[in-house]
Amino acid sequence: MKDLSISARYVKGVGPSKLGLLNRLGIETVGDLLYCVPRRHEDRSRICRVSEVRPGNLETIKVKVLAFGDRTTKRGMNIFQLAVGDSTGVMHATWFNQPYMKDKFKVGHELVLHGKVEKHIYLQINNPEYEILEDTKDDSAHIGRIVPIYPLTEDITQRWFRNVMKFTVDNYVDAAQDMLPYDIKRRNDLMPLKQALRNAHFPVSEVVLKKAMRRLIFDEFLLLQAGIALKRATIKIDLTGYSHNLKGDLVERFKKLLPFEFTNSQKKVIKEIQEDMQSLKPMNRLLQGDVGSGKTIVALYALILAIQGGYQGALMVPTEILADQHYKNVTNLLKELNIKIALLSGDLKPKERDRRKHMIEVGEADLVIGTHALIQQGMRFKKLGLAVIDEQHKFGVAQRALLKSKSQNPDVLVMTATPIPRTLAMTVYGDLDISVIDELPPGRKEIKTLYFQEKNREKAYKIAGEQVALGRQAYVVYPVIEESQRSDLRGAVKMRDELSEFFPDLKVGLLHGRMKSKEKEKIMLDFKEKRIDILVSTIVIEVGVDIPNSSTMIVEHAERFGLSQLHQLRGRIGRGSHISYCILVSDPKNDEAKSRIKAMLKTQDGFKIAEEDLEIRGPGEFFGTRQHGLPELKIGNIVRDRGIMELARAEATELIKKDRFLRRPENRLIRENLKKKFSMEKLELAATG
Repeated sequence: MKDLSISARYVKGVGPSKLGLLNRLGIETVGDLLYCVPRRHEDRSRICRVSEVRPGNLETIKVKVLAFGDRTTKRGMNIFQLAVGDSTGVMHATWFNQPYMKDKFKVGHELVLHGKVEKHIYLQINNPEYEILEDTKDDSAHIGRIVPIYPLTEDITQRWFRNVMKFTVDNYVDAAQDMLPYDIKRRNDLMPLKQALRNAHFPVSEVVLKKAMRRLIFDEFLLLQAGIALKRATIKIDLTGYSHNLKGDLVERFKKLLPFEFTNSQKKVIKEIQEDMQSLKPMNRLLQGDVGSGKTIVALYALILAIQGGYQGALMVPTEILADQHYKNVTNLLKELNIKIALLSGDLKPKERDRRKHMIEVGEADLVIGTHALIQQGMRFKKLGLAVIDEQHKFGVAQRALLKSKSQNPDVLVMTATPIPRTLAMTVYGDLDISVIDELPPGRKEIKTLYFQEKNREKAYKIAGEQVALGRQAYVVYPVIEESQRSDLRGAVKMRDELSEFFPDLKVGLLHGRMKSKEKEKIMLDFKEKRIDILVSTIVIEVGVDIPNSSTMIVEHAERFGLSQLHQLRGRIGRGSHISYCILVSDPKNDEAKSRIKAMLKTQDGFKIAEEDLEIRGPGEFFGTRQHGLPELKIGNIVRDRGIMELARAEATELIKKDRFLRRPENRLIRENLKKKFSMEKLELAATG
């Protein structure tokens, strides 16, 4: 049997000279080639003639180059055009700002073009994908069939790579080992692996292609979910943490201090947290909830519960502004409980930092609130019983692990105001149990979201001015601090000056991330105490800042912000007893930016916003592989293929339940593939021998 682990250089058409090109794609072995699946397919068994193309449709046409040329517009844009045709007509192919394209074509070249057809004075296809058909009789991989289109880099042509793949599939696919046990394939109606690999590259029909891709996606998801399930099993079975005593008067005294009742959703989550904290197994729980749903007070309840039993609690937040705000709010709320609270942030002077670190180390501090300073080298706790990480999406997995390492398996509660659907959360945060606060506290007022083009910016200012006249305050948020020659964005510094001129009777402040902590503290205090009417800010106020009197937020260049980020910004208002206004000022230039604006106008539900964001950006951008610590998915998409993910998750959970370390002979190949995909340390597979 041929070996898939041999170098790809031995594949016909590659050799030592072309191997470097494949290495750029992450391809080193023949096996890597087999699993480099196409990003899409073109049905070239039904190629259109020019007379058959329809404006507005994605079309594939086979044509000859009749003429070509380029020109430069008055604004400096280069336009390169081909006149192409067949026996039924002529049309144009157009590329923008790609003058090098003129070196790629010759009159008489036969091409396959794929793209969206538009009708102007004449038919044209803009920025099409193209392939130059060489003068060869062997077009069996390229014409007259469903043809694979691969994700390639510069200097690699589709035709050359497709020939390499055809040889690889024809000569090596039989060496592929099917890792799935028969019963999993039968239950899930999965195609045999060899057949799936053949048809993922060169399918005999659309129906078979769909089944082939389903099989490969299932395999990828099964490994992902098996790794997560194994990690969960290791945490649940092997680790021993602290059992917190629920009986004591500190929690009851804390509840009496609160000027409100917990919502039913908060009570449900508190019950789940209490059950975890009572157990000797370490809590690893994700708390999801929309902006303003009351996650922080639930986390504070859990921290008080840990302190009640003689343990320390830690709250790690992403910014110094937020750490300072939490410290002041919590200190004020808990002053009657005689709890010693320490603030630890990066801007402390060395002597003061050392003093506070010593307090924490000897147990003089019950509750520690801080930024990344909590996980710095040399930082130790006497008896850390609970670590709370606020805004999980701002921290990586490694940072979460560092905080956990400060004690002997403390309970961990991570919070996020970027909620995602439960099934996806189970994948991305697979080692965590999940709690959801899905209702807002009573009394939260409506936030009206409005949109103005930049030319109508003054309408937004007028609304802000009217709100300030009623005694409220406003934010104006910018994506940059200062303008540069390379950017058309209005800088926060410049706009603070312009707004001061527009509102000569109002006090306009400025806040941005380059300021020193003391400056930021002073600005936020002045804003909170109404000495500033309008605060011009960068996204430093995105997370957690709570000024109930702020009723207006103007977001300049809203198209430059992500959808979840816009929703987070909107959550900074609507916290008082008045109707609030979130005003998006933008001239969106592309469909994605327009979609974000539409989504913001359509809903205020954070879960729906997250769904829209996933659809717009895709899971890779939304989650960020570095952040969630999962292996990169090369074939499947956790949004598009959610149904397959759920099937794979069910099978993986059952696999690990019955055969925790995958020792059974029928699971040997799954185990071997897991070792390749995950690091040994993460999965504890080394213990299996």
